[in-house]
Amino acid sequence: MGNELCGILCMNKPEGFTSFDVVAKLRGILKTRKIGHTGTLDPMASGVLPVLVGAAAKALDILPNTDKGYDAGFKLGISTDTQDITGKVLDEKSVSQISAEMISKEMKAFEGEIEQIPPMYSAVSVGGKRLYELARKGIEVERQPRRINVFRFELLDFNEENAEGRARIFCSKGTYVRTLINDLGERLGCSAAMTSLVRTHACGFSLKDCTTFEELAGREDFSDLLLPVERLFEWLPKITLSPGQTRMYLNGVRLDLSRLSFSGFAERHSVWANGIFIGTALPDVEKGMLCAEKTFNRQGTFYD
Repeated sequence: MGNELCGILCMNKPEGFTSFDVVAKLRGILKTRKIGHTGTLDPMASGVLPVLVGAAAKALDILPNTDKGYDAGFKLGISTDTQDITGKVLDEKSVSQISAEMISKEMKAFEGEIEQIPPMYSAVSVGGKRLYELARKGIEVERQPRRINVFRFELLDFNEENAEGRARIFCSKGTYVRTLINDLGERLGCSAAMTSLVRTHACGFSLKDCTTFEELAGREDFSDLLLPVERLFEWLPKITLSPGQTRMYLNGVRLDLSRLSFSGFAERHSVWANGIFIGTALPDVEKGMLCAEKTFNRQGTFYD
């Protein structure tokens, strides 16, 4: 692998960029095509977008923590076809009777495991077509509700004079925040549209882990900005190998579980040797063997 870049580059995505735009620009800056992002973020949104560089992109399909955190602005009394302020206004209602206390109370009704209908302006596919493609043609189709988990939905502030406020949301992957805002407006009986969105947390990272395109400008060495791959797997139970076990493991030998010390029978474990993260493995309890899944060295070099 030589000096090939490898690791996690947490970007603070600017407004107006799609997640693909960020990846495309980084390919030019970092001079590598081996880049993948960990989840789409609407163009109007800014915030945490972890990008996996080089061999680290091998981890995209096994991310153990895909929960997200957002700070969202909203305006009551208005509904749009996109469920945010960029869309066509469909309806306007009076909000003179809505208080911060009422909003906070209704937000609690969304916490927990709930079903959410994806918005028409989304990348969800129905019948082989992206919903946003149909929406742009004025076509609305029936969408099946999806089960999501809202861990926290709380009011940060609310200005009763202009009916605008901010909310903080922590939720599972696949949650549409603008739909949460829209549905909150329906519960309040006054409609609501999202006015801004900042993703504050993703895949275990926060805004303090992020860098910007401005900070990348003029650089030739990016290694100090790359976070180690093991940051993605801090939540997995650990298996620690001896030097002999490590040699066998890296040579493709399945290790005897009875000779290993590991916590429980979780589906996936992180594997360590001499304080160094090696990768992930899947214990096969029936056969009593440890099966390598994806393996990295300290720098994230992948062993196929």
